[in-house]
Amino acid sequence: MPANSRELGAEIIDFLQGDPLLARMRLEAEDVLRREPELGGFIHAAVLAQETVFGVIAHRVAQRLDRPEAPYAAIRQAYDAYLAHDPKLPAAFQADLLAVLERDPACTRLIEPALYFKGFHALQTHRLAHWAWKSGRSDFALTLQSLSSQIFQTDIHPAAKIGQGVFIDHATGVVIGATSVIEDDVSLLHGVTLGGSGRAEGERHPKVRRGVLIGAGAKILGNIEIGRCAMIAAGSVVLDPVPANKTVAGVPARIVGDAKCAEPALAMDQMLAALDAGV
Repeated sequence: MPANSRELGAEIIDFLQGDPLLARMRLEAEDVLRREPELGGFIHAAVLAQETVFGVIAHRVAQRLDRPEAPYAAIRQAYDAYLAHDPKLPAAFQADLLAVLERDPACTRLIEPALYFKGFHALQTHRLAHWAWKSGRSDFALTLQSLSSQIFQTDIHPAAKIGQGVFIDHATGVVIGATSVIEDDVSLLHGVTLGGSGRAEGERHPKVRRGVLIGAGAKILGNIEIGRCAMIAAGSVVLDPVPANKTVAGVPARIVGDAKCAEPALAMDQMLAALDAGV
């Protein structure tokens, strides 16, 4: 093994060891075993047998996606290859995991998104697909997209660029087009579409800046910018750019006021701003 490979391996191990999130996840898993001993095989393989949070998530996503066209081993190996290429990948996993725990009132344990939540799993599938797409493995990337659509009811093109600390709540019906950009700390709910507005080529999908909240069923169409910490009310159809820190609502959407809080994506209030504005 070349010296630089050994050094990279040591860097990855040092980055991952001593992770308090893994310690908490193990405690939660042991509690599950006490209460639900019939889940022992599943919980042991998914959490207790894994050495890192990255391992927990990569194992579980590969397990859920496992199909003849992309078997578990191929997906798991691809995650390991991605990690070797980018040792910071676990930081993205961790940011997304904590985003769910902090923003979803129904989530009280780390193992819930790690093992069960399809929005979280769809996002981690996309991270692998995006890396494969950029690495010239377009068919593998498109296979992952297809499986995610089938299993998690999301359709995220592998070319879409998605930051860290992103929360996709419920996830069913989410569609994100190829030239979309989603920056860090964005939250979106089920039924959201980031789509094109026709047959235009090139940059044709929305650019969602940091801290934006996109409510359930909202449709954002075209190469438009949704400004930092804006709020898109549930059910809106957005066809024009949205300034930073503003709330839009309606069909077609119009500005109805300020976002009412500094970071809508963290507050996760889909309705209050629009109702306060008299919509």
